[in-house]
Amino acid sequence: MSELAFDNLRVRYGTHRSGLTAVDGVDLTVPAGSVVGLVGESGSGKSTLARAAVGLAPVTGGRVLLDGADARRPPAGRRPIQLVFQDPYSSLDPRMTVGASIAEALPRGAYRRRSARRDEVARLLELVGIDAGRAAALPGALSGGQRQRIALARALAGRPEVVIADEITSALDVSVQGSVLNLVRGLQRELGLTMLFISHNLAVVRYVSDYVAVLYLGRIVEVGPAERLLADPQHPYTRELVEAAPSAHGSLLDLPESPVTDAEPGDPHRPPSGCRFHPRCPVGPLVHPDRSICTRVDPAAVAATREHRAACHFAAVAGDTGSAPAAGSEAGAVRGTESPASNSVVRTGFPGTGPDTLD
Repeated sequence: MSELAFDNLRVRYGTHRSGLTAVDGVDLTVPAGSVVGLVGESGSGKSTLARAAVGLAPVTGGRVLLDGADARRPPAGRRPIQLVFQDPYSSLDPRMTVGASIAEALPRGAYRRRSARRDEVARLLELVGIDAGRAAALPGALSGGQRQRIALARALAGRPEVVIADEITSALDVSVQGSVLNLVRGLQRELGLTMLFISHNLAVVRYVSDYVAVLYLGRIVEVGPAERLLADPQHPYTRELVEAAPSAHGSLLDLPESPVTDAEPGDPHRPPSGCRFHPRCPVGPLVHPDRSICTRVDPAAVAATREHRAACHFAAVAGDTGSAPAAGSEAGAVRGTESPASNSVVRTGFPGTGPDTLD
């Protein structure tokens, strides 16, 4: 088991004048043997962060560390970080058999005899719930769920210390998502893997993850233990994600009107000054005009003092979550924020914590 860490990581595409900073100063640690769920809306930089970790995206600044060493310069013949892509229909070569795709990912020189490679491929297929006899099949003969299981087996073939799963259930039918999630959860526990699990579905993240990190416009805005963060989110953006999750107790059409309902997300090419979320924040200057601190001062400087390291001037101070902010004043920036609804977890329809599998 190894610890994966992103140290002030920056990823920028394009030129200085017309470029885009997709990941901007991300500090995130995935503890050894644990699962960190990374959530955020489309375009927040989740997949770019994953691709940077395995060398598929240019790193402009900062480092990707594996147990303190540079993860982008692994020992010859080893790939300690493996990425499982979102789309199982494009991540496998349609002209290669399932067995050949998995065998190609085996460590170089580890299995010199053909029979040994064949036995290892069979073991990996059975590990992910696929009959070893399907090794001769082409990807086109498999369903989406089966292809994603093959992609998992291929990632495990490299004997990784860290696995990054990039929205691996979003392209699958709802009927098979649960079985794939149960497989991922079981493999992580059985093999003791360190995992970064990327998703936009908070229910999925809560089921799989030990910790949750929230990404917005290339920056981490909140991070903490999964149960605590989702039950008591401190950053307004996290609260919006929680409240937007599908629920059996209400309709999305019943959401109350708000001055920020029609607010546009910030432009990633020209991120807003101060807090990047302030143009659409329900507790920011759009609702409270006297909270101009949000437009002037980057809250990242105070995140370390906030509960869940929330990058918000009006988030609760760590250890002082019960206090309330001074309404409409900048003085409230050093106090807590409004408490979320006490039934927020029930209202969002997250899977219960009792059963050990997701039906």
